[in-house]
Amino acid sequence: MPRKTVLTLLAVVIVAGCGGARDDEVSLRKIRHKGNGPDEFSIIPGKPLEMPEDVAALPEPVPGGGNRTDQDPVADGIAALGGNAGARRTGAPSAANAGLLNHAARYDRNPAIRQTLAAEDRELRRDYGNVNILRILPSDDYTQAYKDQWLDPYAEEQRLRRRGVRTPAAPPAPKDQ
Repeated sequence: MPRKTVLTLLAVVIVAGCGGARDDEVSLRKIRHKGNGPDEFSIIPGKPLEMPEDVAALPEPVPGGGNRTDQDPVADGIAALGGNAGARRTGAPSAANAGLLNHAARYDRNPAIRQTLAAEDRELRRDYGNVNILRILPSDDYTQAYKDQWLDPYAEEQRLRRRGVRTPAAPPAPKDQ
């Protein structure tokens, strides 16, 4: 075959290899709003307006404060799951959850775990950002940054079974094993 034909075929193969992901592989890690209008997923419609029974009992308006028509998806979720949405606003755990909290803390606990994890996560993302300066091809930064921390579920299942822990709801082994 002439050299020109080989180079043309090679170019076609390279361009074909640059195609996008398959239709069943959807990555949700890099969702970006690219339009000029509002982002429809960031808009939460307000509750319907209602006339209160006693207008004098309404709280004094506070700049930047809440509104009676504001949605609270977290409180709505707590109520839908049978919890007390009002207890969430107090900050302190309710007495009804004392047994659960004591059981969860039986092997010691770190009260500042959220702050510790947030600092470690900031450090990991900062370090990854310093290393990954040259981004020639599009990649999933989230996966690359946290890949070392992934848990292999099948190795963990084997480790637990060797220790005598029952794993009745273990997922099936992958097809390549």
